[in-house]
Amino acid sequence: MHAVDLAHPVDYEGWRAAARRLVLADARPESVDWRVGPQTGLFGDPSAVPAIPAVSRNREFSVPRDFLDLAETITCHRDPARFALLYSLLWRLTHGEPKLLDIVSDREVSRAEAMARAIRRDIHKMHAFVRFREREGHYLAWFEPDHFIVERAAPFFARRFANMDWSILTPDRSVHWDGETLHFTPGASKADVPDDDALEDYWRSYYSSIFNPARLKIEAMKSEMPRKYWHNLPEARMIRPLIRDAGRRVAEMAERGATSPSPKSERWALATVPEPTPESGLDNCRRCSLWRNATQAVPGEGPMGARLMLVGEQPGDQEDLAGRAFVGPAGQLLDRAMVDAGITRADCYVTNAVKHFKFTPRGKRRIHQKPDVSEVEHCRWWLTEEVAAVRPRLIVALGATAGRALLRRDVAVQRERGAILRLGGGGSLLLTVHPSYLLRLPDPAAKVLEYDKFVADLRTATTYAMSA
Repeated sequence: MHAVDLAHPVDYEGWRAAARRLVLADARPESVDWRVGPQTGLFGDPSAVPAIPAVSRNREFSVPRDFLDLAETITCHRDPARFALLYSLLWRLTHGEPKLLDIVSDREVSRAEAMARAIRRDIHKMHAFVRFREREGHYLAWFEPDHFIVERAAPFFARRFANMDWSILTPDRSVHWDGETLHFTPGASKADVPDDDALEDYWRSYYSSIFNPARLKIEAMKSEMPRKYWHNLPEARMIRPLIRDAGRRVAEMAERGATSPSPKSERWALATVPEPTPESGLDNCRRCSLWRNATQAVPGEGPMGARLMLVGEQPGDQEDLAGRAFVGPAGQLLDRAMVDAGITRADCYVTNAVKHFKFTPRGKRRIHQKPDVSEVEHCRWWLTEEVAAVRPRLIVALGATAGRALLRRDVAVQRERGAILRLGGGGSLLLTVHPSYLLRLPDPAAKVLEYDKFVADLRTATTYAMSA
């Protein structure tokens, strides 16, 4: 048995050095005991790689870059068996299974991917649910992550709150920003963060103003904002009263009725409608005529601070009725492809370039009709607001309409797909096909081939978006 003492819970470099020597020494996975030591300091100085028996054969080996990225991510997981799992995967990759990571049905690969998704999800939750409180000009926040993610999550806050001096305290690890450099210290106590300040009134006012009782979906809300985070969120104390009063507010809205549109010409109406704001609500947008026939506007959804944002063309028939993006056949295909690419819907922000369903009636059916350039341009205001609010590391444009809305030019999807493109105002974009394109392919063999290419594009996007 070989005992390996790692310096701290996220000692990826220590694991990597020891694992390499163990493979070269032909140490089988079951003969290695991975331990997190020394216990005097959670993030103390790294200890030396333990002594390992002399290498039995002089050789070198290589592994896919994807495995190293996966290993560095999984190191942040709280599962005590994570280092043993990684070494088992490494052993198999170097002993006859070089394509192991492509076998998504393999038990160990599946378990590793689930761990990686949990880490990405935990980082997204930290980005979304950290709330700062001011104390004498310094901003403090308390957060309780599921895993050891502080180092990986911290650069986001340095970029987003670059002009503030702030600290985020967690039970395991704390991070501080002085306007120039990130500093890390041991864990802290919630008692070190003040209970209340004026900023909380702003959070509660903002949350109340954006709460739409007609769109209340309690289970979806709990899924996106789990109860475990509520006690640290100033707006959380408003959730129960808002839910309780939702029925009454919806009844009052129905009693008031809708405002009749002006009988003036379309051009006059568009010219005189005031510029919308996030507070006025997407449902009140009249920037183009698509709202007249659509059931409702369909907003984007997903965590604020998501690293990956997916933009489609417009809602379809089922999305228009449900009020949610990508819930129809194309959305179901997208969900499956995302899982195959190593990410889930919960990790991303998903929206459309156009927020209302454009269609042509045909009997009892509503046939999708592509939005024209002016409609895309009218709706680009909302898309720009979403991008500014989410601030994704990468946007995936699903199809030509989304590509045009984001790049402000015509795009050739098949020629430009899969490459990382730079956006004019900053940020990056990857262009690929819309999942509905795959559904329309008549040839089964072509459909399989194109699906694999689509997954490859999403995997490229995921790797880029989740990299530090």
